[in-house]
Amino acid sequence: MTRRIVVIGGGQNAEHDVSLATARAVAQALRSSGFDVDELTIDRDGTWRQGADALGSQAISSLAAALNVIERADVVFPAVHGPSGEDGTLAALCALTHTPMVGSGLRAGAVGMDKWTTKLVAEAVGIHTAPGRLVAAAESADIEFKTDVVVKPASAGSSYGVALARDASQLREALRCAARFDDRILIEDVVAGREIDVAVLREADGRRWASPPLEIQTSGLFDTRSKYDGSARFSVPADIDGADRAALTGAALRMFDALGCAGVARIDFFLTDHGPVLNEVNTMPGMTAASQVPRMFAAAGLPYEQLVARLVDAATVPAPTSPGVNV
Repeated sequence: MTRRIVVIGGGQNAEHDVSLATARAVAQALRSSGFDVDELTIDRDGTWRQGADALGSQAISSLAAALNVIERADVVFPAVHGPSGEDGTLAALCALTHTPMVGSGLRAGAVGMDKWTTKLVAEAVGIHTAPGRLVAAAESADIEFKTDVVVKPASAGSSYGVALARDASQLREALRCAARFDDRILIEDVVAGREIDVAVLREADGRRWASPPLEIQTSGLFDTRSKYDGSARFSVPADIDGADRAALTGAALRMFDALGCAGVARIDFFLTDHGPVLNEVNTMPGMTAASQVPRMFAAAGLPYEQLVARLVDAATVPAPTSPGVNV
């Protein structure tokens, strides 16, 4: 019997358009592999659509109609990046409806979305992070730093609201920008190192393995503009020695396990002279064929359509809390 997959895209955050691109690509790949696919979209105002058809004029009524579509699904593939999606919101919906879902559960999504909490977990399992502090947006006017810093919203994706600050004027502007996306702001020292990503995939039998590492090369900060305007270059596999690759792979697997991730996650590092320094974790990374994660697995001999199909094969009903390590 052909399995029916419901792919959910869009969302109520700055990554709406990126999520739509992921959802379209995933749906197409699944159809190419022989699955029946229904596409649901969460519009910016919180209402849901099925294809081009609105499911209601209010968020609650359209969600109720969307649940009728989800009820017929064998698996839900939530392709919503960022808050109210990747942060465990859709995992909670699937847990409440006992629907098998691709990807990480509520806890892994929520912790992975929060960059400050992710830093605490990383340090607890022996993975270095950049020195930094968490500040409330409402109390940021008096913040001062004596070194170059990177300012970022505590919970946002696609590098929205991320900026480099080298002086007091830039710091004030960076804090104002970050506050548009979150009321909690993370300020970190700049880390000198190569930007290296590693993806981890958990298969249907529970085995998890890491992709070849990918290096991001830019002329400056890897921000939202360079991420999507084509100016950043991706090299996969990254040109690193065996010891560095082993260190990055080991750190990525430890982070994946510590958060209790499932499906696929992208773990972003800076590779320094003293080893890997964690940047962030993405539990629902970009998933078009041109995105970093599919490129990494393609370099390992796993084509895009097969990667997406394997994610569906590994789908489970998310528990209210997923297993992880005590930290």
